[in-house]
Amino acid sequence: MLEILYQDDGLVAIHKPSGLLVHRSALDAHEERFAVQLLRDQLGRRVHPVHRLDKGTSGVLLFALDKDSARALSRCFEFGEVEKRYTAIVRGHPAEQGRIDHALSRRHDPAERLPAGASDAPQQAVTHYRRLATAELPYRVDRYPSSRYALLELAPLTGRRHQIRRHLKHIAHPIIGDSTFGKGQHNRLFQQLFGSQRLLLACFSMAFTHPHTGVRVSIQAAPAADFTSVAHALGWDKAVASLSAGPDS
Repeated sequence: MLEILYQDDGLVAIHKPSGLLVHRSALDAHEERFAVQLLRDQLGRRVHPVHRLDKGTSGVLLFALDKDSARALSRCFEFGEVEKRYTAIVRGHPAEQGRIDHALSRRHDPAERLPAGASDAPQQAVTHYRRLATAELPYRVDRYPSSRYALLELAPLTGRRHQIRRHLKHIAHPIIGDSTFGKGQHNRLFQQLFGSQRLLLACFSMAFTHPHTGVRVSIQAAPAADFTSVAHALGWDKAVASLSAGPDS
């Protein structure tokens, strides 16, 4: 049963667990469970995904319940009218706060239908972040005798595919558990120490103006237990609790 965070006549938001695909993808052809299918069966009606979270990312996932709402919400995402906030556990100690302004080339799902003339030229991509907590573990992973990690809050201003993951790799602070853009040695350390098998990235807040009522909607989802257990082991309980304070950008 999926956890429903918000629902009205046109919209529904769930807390997507890590490891669940939003919909069928050629990249995971063997998968048989999808958020779209599970929510459709749970509600007994058709649902329309209006954005995506990567398979490994947990947190707020929004659907429309009819085609008109789907079109309206898709425009909100397209024009950057949806405020999204994420948290991640990363390698190293980034600056206390920063802005990553780094264009990203388009990445496509093999099954995605692209409009005629679509360009693969890099697109503007901006992410704000602030550092919430740091830790240093007495384990040699790279060339240093100990390894540093940090908890970040992130606010992407654009919505490029894998934007946060690629931006954090770009500044040399990849997310722990990221098998594509991260560092395998650090991922394995977290598996061994904390039993963490997931990408340590979660969308914990989403806010937007309702396309039909004009009312401001704010949806919150505390990071899932498999995320907070790692944060707890690193002594970051207070930092995780502070996520509701908002980004300093």
